[in-house]
Amino acid sequence: MPIVQAIRSLLFYAFYYLQTVPLAIIVGVSAVVRGRTRFGWALALYWIHSNLAALRLLAGIRTEVTGEENIPDGPCIIASKHMSDWDIFAILPGARRPAFIAKKELMDIPFFGQAARAFDTIRIDRSRGGEAIPLMLDDARAALARGARIIIFPEGTRKAPLDPHDYRVGVVRLYEGLNVPVVPVALNSGLFWGRNSPLLWPGTARARFLPAIPPGLPAEAFRARLIAAIEGETNRLILAAYDDGLRRPIDPRLRQRLEALKQGTPPEAARTTTS
Repeated sequence: MPIVQAIRSLLFYAFYYLQTVPLAIIVGVSAVVRGRTRFGWALALYWIHSNLAALRLLAGIRTEVTGEENIPDGPCIIASKHMSDWDIFAILPGARRPAFIAKKELMDIPFFGQAARAFDTIRIDRSRGGEAIPLMLDDARAALARGARIIIFPEGTRKAPLDPHDYRVGVVRLYEGLNVPVVPVALNSGLFWGRNSPLLWPGTARARFLPAIPPGLPAEAFRARLIAAIEGETNRLILAAYDDGLRRPIDPRLRQRLEALKQGTPPEAARTTTS
């Protein structure tokens, strides 16, 4: 099984990179010449749907996205759990005009950076220290004014399933500064496309857009509500996949956390007893 899945994973990655690089160059050059265009967005949608099809056909990973009716028609922030590159494929179409929050280093990659800017991507330059958040807010306001929806991964990086969460201050500052609803997104993609694993495992990766959190809450109340929504639903999606049967190896630590979650023990408590 691992050997077969290694071959399937290799086939997917070959397809993924062989098309991503030339598409990034095409969109990047187009962005330099004409900025954001329908042609560029059509290529982005092709990239998303073709990769999802390749994941299904080559690696056995199916996709299920629900709750898109919870995305407001007007400006909003979409705050998502982040476990793998699959998350980008799942979230972008529902956002319709997405504006990702991304690290400056990613924006400096040739062609990729130009392509990202064409899609309203907002860079955060952590080297600017205290200036980074105000500059990010200015760019986010401009993106909202152009009709974009802000997309942020509040933990700033990919997390393995049931690992300790670490929500950064950026999403709270966006919530306070932009005064728009925040749509939490829960997902379980890390069970099938792991953060540091070259192997892809068959199954159904699920993402769920949850009811929006209205603007105007105190910062700590908003942060607590966001974490409870994302982590609670993410745990439910992970547990449902586990109960259905995972076709992948499960290391002892993850299995212990899964079993604890199945018994109704929060992952935080399970981590405390096994650390």
